[in-house]
Amino acid sequence: MAGHSKWANIKHKKEKGDAQRGKVFTKLGRLLAVAVKEGGPDPNSNSKLADAISKAKSFNMSNDTIARSIKKASGDIDGANYESITYEGYGPGGVAIIVEAMTDNRNRTAGDLRHYFDKNGGNLGTTGCVSFMFNRKGVVIIEKTDEIDGDSLMLEAIELGIEDFHEENEYFEISTDPTNFSSIRKGLEDKGYTLESAEISMVPTTYTKLGEEQALQMEKLSDSLEDLDDVQNIYHNWEQE
Repeated sequence: MAGHSKWANIKHKKEKGDAQRGKVFTKLGRLLAVAVKEGGPDPNSNSKLADAISKAKSFNMSNDTIARSIKKASGDIDGANYESITYEGYGPGGVAIIVEAMTDNRNRTAGDLRHYFDKNGGNLGTTGCVSFMFNRKGVVIIEKTDEIDGDSLMLEAIELGIEDFHEENEYFEISTDPTNFSSIRKGLEDKGYTLESAEISMVPTTYTKLGEEQALQMEKLSDSLEDLDDVQNIYHNWEQE
């Protein structure tokens, strides 16, 4: 069930990205900028930037656009100073939610998040209130195609040092320790695999089911948070049917 939720979330974000490409690219631009300022403009020596580039490409950001974002971040000394902040809270029915944001204004971001949590049957909590219900993992999603042999992929992934491998109806899910994520992602790309998604993720250890009305509230809350430029990632333990 967790796998279906992950796949559904990815497809939803990709479909939404097609309709709101500018907003998605704004978020990716911030991700690239922060990676450059933390570790420099060379992805060969900055694994965080390499991971950000891979994610940008998965959303069809062109090489030219990525290069411009990196160049701008390298020379933009007086630009906005974004910082990464993680927020935790509860959604409808007690669903545990973690929101990762990049912002140049903590007060604005916290106010926006609190507004949408309150409006949609949830509440913004304190640091640590739900994070104990998640494990930090590297997660790689590869869509099933006729060209991919699942057994071969699993063996190659195991050789790279993965933690777990799951085959679902539409995709393969590979889990890694966060410290090995960058090397495993690169290894799979070097072997010619197209990654539908590859990122450090917060994976729930338990799941919460919702009734129809609460599920609609949760969808509205998730969509509202996704629409905020400051929000990079949303993780939750809602068990979607």
